[in-house]
Amino acid sequence: MALLEIENLNAFYGMAQSLHDVSLSVEEGEIVGIIGPNGAGKSTLFDSIMGMTRTTGSIRLNGTELTRMQPAAIVRLGIGYAPERAHLFPYMSVRDNLLVGAYTSRDRIEANLKLVHELFPVLLERRNQETSTQSGGERQMASLGRALMTSPMLLLVDEPTIGLAPKVCLDIAAALRKLNRETGLTIVITEQNVNFAMTLANYLHVLETGEIRTRGTVEELRSDEELNRAYFGQ
Repeated sequence: MALLEIENLNAFYGMAQSLHDVSLSVEEGEIVGIIGPNGAGKSTLFDSIMGMTRTTGSIRLNGTELTRMQPAAIVRLGIGYAPERAHLFPYMSVRDNLLVGAYTSRDRIEANLKLVHELFPVLLERRNQETSTQSGGERQMASLGRALMTSPMLLLVDEPTIGLAPKVCLDIAAALRKLNRETGLTIVITEQNVNFAMTLANYLHVLETGEIRTRGTVEELRSDEELNRAYFGQ
């Protein structure tokens, strides 16, 4: 049984349908990428997993159906979410933002803080700094750290490179890779930056206009001529 199983998922904002019969699965210990252009439905997919949209179909974590659960209950089951553009509390310190994520895992606060600070030492250095004064890269690291404070078995990372310098993107990729390698944490990322996703993920799904267009390993998708023309201009 896959850790995450999604079957025939449709998602709606009011009367507008954003996802159409999306099905995918994620095995434990994988890094999976969801790639596609802006407006493809990538963030909607994550919002749907977290119980923040109206949906039909099935979303299961370790066999437990999530579709009628509230977001807080989904976090307690083991999903951490680092949303696009961080969405931190801007006038709270880095440390306090991290502690917000610990409310479902209070018995592991010190262990999780140690993990976060080992991955992102700058967060320890800037622990008393308001996040509104941080760089974009530091805010993204704080968002990832906050998600890790929930002790997740599955980490969802939405557009982690958006607006960031190439050096910072490499640092975040290295941290996610290390996290997966050393702890076995399952990670799903969404990305418009296809090169970033291909250097990080084991398996990729291409999402366009709310539908999965194709899927495969990095090697399989690199050999897809139409995909290469669409995303690499080749």
